[in-house]
Amino acid sequence: MGRIDEVFKILTQLEKEKQEGISAADIASILGMDRSNVSRYLNILYKNRRVEKINGRPVLYKSIKGYTSSVCDEEDPYIGFNNSLDKLVGARQSLAIPIQKAKAAILYPPKGLHTLLLGETGVGKSMFAKLMYQFAIESKVVVENAPFIRFNCADYADNPNLLTAQIFGVKKGAYTGADRDRDGLLKKADKGFIFLDEIHRLPPQGQEMLFTYIDNGFFRPLGDAENLIRVDVRIIAATTEDPKSHLLKTFTRRIPMIITLPPIRDRSLSERYSLIETFIREESHRLGMSIYINKNSIISYLLYDCPNNIGQLKSDIQLACAKAFLRYKSEQDDYLIINQGDLPNHVRKGILNINQYRKEIDELLNSTYDVLKFDQHERLPLSLKEDENISGDFYTAIEERLESLKEAGMDEQAINEIMNIDIESHFRKYIGHIYRRFDRRGISNVVNEDILQVAEEILLLAQKHLGKEFDEKIYFGLSFHLERSIERIRRGEKIYNPKLNFIRINYEEEFLFAVKIAKLLDNKFNIETPVDEIGYLAMFFTTDSNNKFIEKKPKVGVIVAMHGRSTASSMVEVANSLIGVEHAVALDMPLSMNPKIMYELTKNKVLEVHEGKGVIMMVDMGSLTNFGDMIWEETGIEVRTIEKVSTPMVIEVLRKVILGYELDEVVNSFVGKVSIKDEVSKPMRDENVIITACFTGDGASKKLESIIRANLDGKNLEIVPINIIDEERFEKRIDRLANKYNVMAIVATVDIDIDYIPFVAAMDILQGDGIERLKKIIEQENIYSKIGESLQEHITNLDGKEVTRDIKYLIRSIEKGLGIEVVSDAKIGIVLHIAFLIDNLLNGVVPRKFDNLEVYSNLYAKEMGIVKRSILFVEKKYGISVEEDELAYILKLFLLNQKGV
Repeated sequence: MGRIDEVFKILTQLEKEKQEGISAADIASILGMDRSNVSRYLNILYKNRRVEKINGRPVLYKSIKGYTSSVCDEEDPYIGFNNSLDKLVGARQSLAIPIQKAKAAILYPPKGLHTLLLGETGVGKSMFAKLMYQFAIESKVVVENAPFIRFNCADYADNPNLLTAQIFGVKKGAYTGADRDRDGLLKKADKGFIFLDEIHRLPPQGQEMLFTYIDNGFFRPLGDAENLIRVDVRIIAATTEDPKSHLLKTFTRRIPMIITLPPIRDRSLSERYSLIETFIREESHRLGMSIYINKNSIISYLLYDCPNNIGQLKSDIQLACAKAFLRYKSEQDDYLIINQGDLPNHVRKGILNINQYRKEIDELLNSTYDVLKFDQHERLPLSLKEDENISGDFYTAIEERLESLKEAGMDEQAINEIMNIDIESHFRKYIGHIYRRFDRRGISNVVNEDILQVAEEILLLAQKHLGKEFDEKIYFGLSFHLERSIERIRRGEKIYNPKLNFIRINYEEEFLFAVKIAKLLDNKFNIETPVDEIGYLAMFFTTDSNNKFIEKKPKVGVIVAMHGRSTASSMVEVANSLIGVEHAVALDMPLSMNPKIMYELTKNKVLEVHEGKGVIMMVDMGSLTNFGDMIWEETGIEVRTIEKVSTPMVIEVLRKVILGYELDEVVNSFVGKVSIKDEVSKPMRDENVIITACFTGDGASKKLESIIRANLDGKNLEIVPINIIDEERFEKRIDRLANKYNVMAIVATVDIDIDYIPFVAAMDILQGDGIERLKKIIEQENIYSKIGESLQEHITNLDGKEVTRDIKYLIRSIEKGLGIEVVSDAKIGIVLHIAFLIDNLLNGVVPRKFDNLEVYSNLYAKEMGIVKRSILFVEKKYGISVEEDELAYILKLFLLNQKGV
């Protein structure tokens, strides 16, 4: 007998003594039920014309003559039925036809009908299949201990052979990894049922084997062409997809019974209320205590958008119960009550729809109090333990975690925030991500799962505290940002936020919230978040889906250029789709395309994608490998080239770029793994270069170029005009050119302080002796060139021209550091001395000792430091270590041979 039957029965019994009518309180006192629940049942009976209502205080009820205590056509799911299917919520409403079909499938002679269940995620297909099995037992169709095997095809969808083998069994050697004979689940389900969830994941081969069994009553294990296995198994399959699109027609034709379960949006509010009531009561039994819930929360659960259906509804209720339990324990309340604050934000929004459903809500809840009670002592009508989402131990875990945080000395507010995040994390982990707000597909391949989880938790808290909605773009942006920032904090890198004060003043609420978030990050990742990073976090919360503030942060450009009509496009499409951005761009080069045309297209694309952080070119072979260097020289945009590229490499580069890595960081992460265009390791060219520079690299520098060309007659001389808008990039470009060419001088409209290259002011070229100075520099270069050629015959480990050029830069750097100029003749001796020193060190010759080194080093401590710092690049390039004795000899050469001494 169901609860509503009990209410009606007690009503008819009490009427014999109280002719004027019976109140809800009278019935509640006898049944030990909550008065509000009794009132609800009485209202349902009234709506279905089983009782009449006498308005007054209190409201009284009388039965209508001619009806018995069996109310079989009532909407409540747990009324006077003896089988499992009829106890389902909506058995007389939305599920009437599905249940009728299910009974027919079970009872159809001689062995029932195989069944396909259709419906969206969370509509209850698994439970419906289990209840069909229980109905079969109750109807004596199968024995009481008949097997019920459940298998989700999606668990092995990535391995079709293993998936098919799980169902049908496998013969040893059928495929790689099949090391022994194994029985399949179909055999284990003999005389019972097998439930194949997500059947659309079963490959065509498996579907064919399944319908062969349906036709003949036997099957062969995978890889076994001899043995036949006969079983008697009823198949219940389920899918969320359109069977016409995802299943073979030859398979679906053999499934005579197709049952569609409705989504929760197509079911009545009274059905949803019954589900809500059931799930709250389950939690009260699990806790062993009554649960109270305010009326507005019930209304929110009745009216919110629940896209994942019954599964989501149950999870959203369990989450609220867990949060209410946390508050009950932490605040030591007298009772456990669920209020609006315990509901997930998307559930709370349900109450905004009340105007559309006010009449139905009033009919359903009009006689209830503002707070409803669900008593742990009331009977649970239906329970399938394997379908429960959480165990009773979960609440014990909450208590233990709460106590441990208190013992750690944390304040109550911090404890509650951490615990609420832990609770939500638990549900995401154990309930199949039912209320996951954001789609992690794609991004989960490039960002750590812990980061994704905490990013979602942060945005959920932000919604609650700031009352804002955040979409996938903010979620992705925050996830990428957190991974990069946490990595930098752990490495001890300084984080600087130029907008920090602006954010603190103009976005005070968001900044204060970011401070709380920083504490959570510190606790979770064992870091100490600096205030500048807190400012960056606050910037995420100041925005919404219409604000591109976060996306405007410049990034390194990525261009993939490949031979072929679609090679690059295919790689870029995969990478962009996987990362969830449209940042990388593709340039396809058909084999018939003129390289000059391709070069112009590539250069224009570099200019288009450059955001001030440089560009990475990813190429395959041929002329494309040189485009980056040529474009760098022509435009001044730093272009780095990675050769022999594959799709995984494009994905990895794009991932790092989106995470905010700098150009050198991305390229250096590939050193030793792939082919990188690195001019430092290439043989240097013989060209002598003079650099002209102005802010734009166009006007003044071009004019300087023409003047110098007109005044200098040099066959082996190149003049390269460049811009100096970005000082850091300018110095990098100079370094790069110096590694490729013999950079003799820089002529610029502003002072350029490059230690190892002479500087000539543009004003001196136009009005003074600048041209004469350049001529002297060229004369000096000719001397260096002759030294380099002669050294070739006397050193064994070095290229004479290259080492001479490096020593020339070293001499200039030391001169600049010491503030002196060495006489020209002495420079020849210094070049020879250092060249032989490098060669001897490479040959393992022990350097000579410097007399009174300690005294000399103390006397010239500052100067020794300058020489030591200047020679570092030589040590690094040639893999040597210059000891203090030799540094002293080098310093002595400079000091003794300076002009004016």
